[in-house]
Amino acid sequence: MSATLLASLPTAGTAGTAMPTADAAPISRRARIAGRVLSGIAVLFLTFDASIKFFVTPEAVEATRQLGWQPHHFPVIGTLAVVCLLLYVVPRTAVLGAVLWTGYLGGAIATHVRVDNPLFSHVLFPIYVAAFIWGGLYLRDPRVRALLRARA
Repeated sequence: MSATLLASLPTAGTAGTAMPTADAAPISRRARIAGRVLSGIAVLFLTFDASIKFFVTPEAVEATRQLGWQPHHFPVIGTLAVVCLLLYVVPRTAVLGAVLWTGYLGGAIATHVRVDNPLFSHVLFPIYVAAFIWGGLYLRDPRVRALLRARA
């Protein structure tokens, strides 16, 4: 990333909230609320998904075996999910969390493709989740808006 682009990105305020720069339009209250709702939906789903990796149920074991994973993989996958989730919910590290979730969800897509799962209900589902993650972040974080605006 160029120094000019980095210099144009908003910096964090004293309370941990992002302060828009002169070239970044302030985010409306409605957009911020919509962003929090989208992010909240994603966080609820991802929390559930991570938690089932730790509360190993017979249904989760069977579903995971169908995808080609073994139960001894649960702690590693669950820990990665929790780390990504924590990074995403902290405002200062939310962008890093979203980037890491994108990689994690890409692995889920590859897994579903490998076992020939249905396209719209299984293979594309991680993309739907990623749309909530990034859409929520775009609506609530002026840094993401400024970065995407600078690229367009």
